[in-house]
Parts: sequence; structure tokens; C-alpha cells
Amino acid sequence: MYIGTDIVEVDRIRKAIERTGEPFLTRVFTPAERQYCDNAGGSRRRYDSYAARFAAKEAYSKAAGTGIGANAGLNEIEVTNLESGMPVLTLYGTAKAYFDAHFAGCRIDVSLSHTAKLAVATVLITKD
Repeated sequence: MYIGTDIVEVDRIRKAIERTGEPFLTRVFTPAERQYCDNAGGSRRRYDSYAARFAAKEAYSKAAGTGIGANAGLNEIEVTNLESGMPVLTLYGTAKAYFDAHFAGCRIDVSLSHTAKLAVATVLITKD
């Protein structure tokens, strides 16, 4: 089992979005994540949702041991939700190729939580 946890200040993500806008959002989040966060209901909830997803991407990189960079770009790690609300982490591109090569037969579980100030995510990589 591999585990990664990350905690992010919601205001840090809010400031990054307000300061750089589209370039930051495109570099870090997938279209599906952006649609979910932008429709989360109110600006506070929007930033909470973005911060939780950012924390999940960092938590995944820690669990996988890749860091963010050559083996896992931020926008190659996607966090969406099932209809039940359960978060699901999906990989694309080099992040998926790295995972498939190093974690064959494993699954990824993710948990998200946030307050008005902080967002936290934990990612588990376990044998199926």
C-alpha cells in the first residue's frame, strides 16, 4: 500500500486563480474538473472545490512517488465525482503510463475534505 496526503490553504488557490486566471486553470485542472468546480455553487464553494482537487493531485504524486513534473503533470491527474458524490481519481498521459508501468494490478482511492480555510486529500494506492 502507498499513501499520500496533502493540505492546501483555500486562499492560496483562490489567489492563484484571481491573479493568473485561465493560464493557471488550464495548466492545473482538466475541463471536467473546471466544470464541476465552476458549478459548485457560489465563489466560496468554487475555491474549496478547486483547492481539494489540487490537494488530491499533490497527494497522488506523493503516494506514487513521482512528484509533479516529468511523470505526472497536474492536468493529467483528474478528480471527478460519481453521482453518489464519491470522488474518483483518473490518470491520463504520462501519469497513466507511469502508473501502469509501476503499479500494475493496483487501484487508486481518494478522499477529500475542506473547511473554509483548508482543503485536504488522501490518496491510497493498493493492490486490487
